Amino acid sequence: MDSEVTPVVADIALVVNGTEHRLSVDTRASLLDVLREDLGLTGSKKGCDHGQCGACTVLLDGRRANACLALAVAHDGAEIVTVEGLARDGRLSALQEAFIEQDAFQCGYCTPGQLCSATGMLNEAEQGWPSAVTEDVAAGPVLDDAEIRERMSGNLCRCGAYPGIVAALREVVGEGRRT
Repeated sequence: MDSEVTPVVADIALVVNGTEHRLSVDTRASLLDVLREDLGLTGSKKGCDHGQCGACTVLLDGRRANACLALAVAHDGAEIVTVEGLARDGRLSALQEAFIEQDAFQCGYCTPGQLCSATGMLNEAEQGWPSAVTEDVAAGPVLDDAEIRERMSGNLCRCGAYPGIVAALREVVGEGRRT
């Protein structure tokens, strides 16, 4: 008995970091696997492969998403930004610079997901989205330490670099620097 399954393949287009890619992908492939294996963008990491650690976080149509949980075929035509797309014209984003200045990483494995999540989080806060700890929902969020920690709680760091991550985000928010 032959136990090998013939994959079903679908043609999709993804705009990744501003470049359109036309791909034929296995319909079971996660967005993370397509990014890493088909496009060679290895910044997004496969941590838990269950959506629990956030190492695979990317911006999917402008919103934070765990790429390990997203089927690539379900996002035909989507715009995706990975950590490789955060820098502009060879310059790190303000957030990337703040991560370096505040020592917001140790081993660095979670850093790409932390950076993408933080970028999305800052955009959400700028649009006035409340979190579970937002004091005054009508006034919008104030990005203090508690608010930052709550909003970044979906991204785990095994090394415990959280104080540096919070400090980096506080620095970007306090100086009014844009990601």
